[in-house]
Amino acid sequence: MTVRILHYADVENAYDTPERVGRLAGAIDALRDDHVPTLVTGGGDNTGPGVLSTACGGAQSQDLFDAVDPDAEVFGNHDFDHDYDAARRAAREFPGAWLNANAYLDGDRFAADHTTPSTLVDAGDVTVGLVGVTAETTPDINPVANDLAVGDAVEAVQDAERHLRDAGADLVVVISHRGDDEDLARETSADAVLGGHEHDEVVAQVDGTLVARPGSNGHTLLEVTLGGDEPTASHRETADYPVDESVADALRERLDETGLSETVAHVDGPVRRTERHLKGGESAVGNFVTDALRSAGDADVAFVVGGIRQDDPLDGEVSAADIHGLCPFDNEVVVADVDGATLLDAFADLQLAARYPDDDVPPWWFGHVSGARLVYDDRDYSVVEATVGGEPVHPEETYEVALSDYHVVTDHIVQAIDESDVVRTVGSLRDALVERAREHGVNTETEGRIERPYLDQPVVQ
Repeated sequence: MTVRILHYADVENAYDTPERVGRLAGAIDALRDDHVPTLVTGGGDNTGPGVLSTACGGAQSQDLFDAVDPDAEVFGNHDFDHDYDAARRAAREFPGAWLNANAYLDGDRFAADHTTPSTLVDAGDVTVGLVGVTAETTPDINPVANDLAVGDAVEAVQDAERHLRDAGADLVVVISHRGDDEDLARETSADAVLGGHEHDEVVAQVDGTLVARPGSNGHTLLEVTLGGDEPTASHRETADYPVDESVADALRERLDETGLSETVAHVDGPVRRTERHLKGGESAVGNFVTDALRSAGDADVAFVVGGIRQDDPLDGEVSAADIHGLCPFDNEVVVADVDGATLLDAFADLQLAARYPDDDVPPWWFGHVSGARLVYDDRDYSVVEATVGGEPVHPEETYEVALSDYHVVTDHIVQAIDESDVVRTVGSLRDALVERAREHGVNTETEGRIERPYLDQPVVQ
């Protein structure tokens, strides 16, 4: 007997586009088959981040969960965005089993009353054991969750697998929010590892174990078949399936109630939001976000590294939800007072490829700036030229820098500036983006803020 698993992950800000989540629900409904036992699983970051997620504290995900009745879910790093109580509520209200085998708080397994490390599910004649794990880096990359202790996922899965096999599991499937899960495949005997966290679509065989990720933002659904001669997996484009109007309508109602459907700008676009535009140096969307930061902070310069979300282009009428969705986090705009030497170090932090040289990071990974012009040498990651307001940065002069508070409460990306440098907090980043869009529109062009003459590939496609 074969078993089908329909797996989604990183729905994130797809809730801000109700039709897309409606199609995700519609795809799950269409692919369920009375003749083939089917399980539905979620790989984390399915309550946030997003604009509607921020407004609803993650509760908007319940519209999807109630409609598709999933069998299992795990915590992603963004499922903690709205504090621990919101994460507990999501697990408590979830229709199936919320799995947590390795996240702890104050010495106890987090949300132990509402989660379980593993569970057995009957799928026709097959008993499937499910175990769920969270990324060990979660406390480092999400300041809201910095009190969590996330244990080694391999050890957690090994312990759970022994228990599940002893309890009669014919198949063991790991539901993971860790990104690269090849270690789980190599060091356990799981039949499949279905993941999330990284947003690329993956299907691979690692030491006889299927390792797969579905992609992100509700665009794709992973269809897995287990129990035959060899496990198989394929990606289904949700755009090919009908909309579950009950889900889409519920989300539209939430957007209307929160005022997020209001039009705030018109764009003669498209203003693209591919990964290359978000992390490939200067782009129109990066210029808009950094201009909004600098304007809100009335600062000399602003920068952002990561934090802008990939999605469909902005074009035509742009709503408050569209603008909030560029950076759908509960972040504040802060202004730091630094000398020129520190500012030059901060500019060096924009080079993500230098920060993560061993993580298969493309050489074009880079941040965005406003109020400055930078020239880099990508051969040694050096700053060749840096000006602010048209004048060279002087190491002993003082500059005011506007940035997201994420970059000062964690050194995950920016190390040159920290909380001790902050001189004022301006207000929410979301409000700054909307105000900028209302007053000045949305940038549609680049203007040579960042030059990288030694980069082989063009920065923006």
